Amino acid sequence: MRYNKIRKMDISNGTGVRVSIFFQGCSFHCKNCFNPETHDFQGGEEFTDETIKKVLELCKPDYIAGLSMLGGEPLHPINIEGATKLAKEFKKAYPNKNLWVWSGFLFEQLKDKEIFKYIDILVDGQFVDEQKNLMLKFRGSANQRIIDVQQSLKTGKTVVLDEKDV
Repeated sequence: MRYNKIRKMDISNGTGVRVSIFFQGCSFHCKNCFNPETHDFQGGEEFTDETIKKVLELCKPDYIAGLSMLGGEPLHPINIEGATKLAKEFKKAYPNKNLWVWSGFLFEQLKDKEIFKYIDILVDGQFVDEQKNLMLKFRGSANQRIIDVQQSLKTGKTVVLDEKDV
């Protein structure tokens, strides 16, 4: 598996100052995707244990609120194993920091996967150009949802948050 880039200080993909990793590879190819350079599974750099160490080190400062995993598609079958390993190591190292993940898959499709034990917020749903709304926080189109994953797993119902509650 591969990743496209790592942002050391990101303020647009989740709350607070964050570290963001963009996974390489996506099979959705949403019309007018904001990140088409991440679609090719062969692009980017190899994702290794050293990549995980680098991300964890970047997350260390107190001013870093958490980690964001985007793409590409971090939950694609090719990427989910590495994404899960990173998520698990992140939560082990920083239990009080939050983990946000963006995915074109719906929560209900994948909620039984191990990675969801570690995710705090999931922004799910494919970007739909016809529903694009630049006024939305943390998402590009109105169909995408901001989900409180841990509450959803506890209650057995998908808990969708309003962007002002995040």
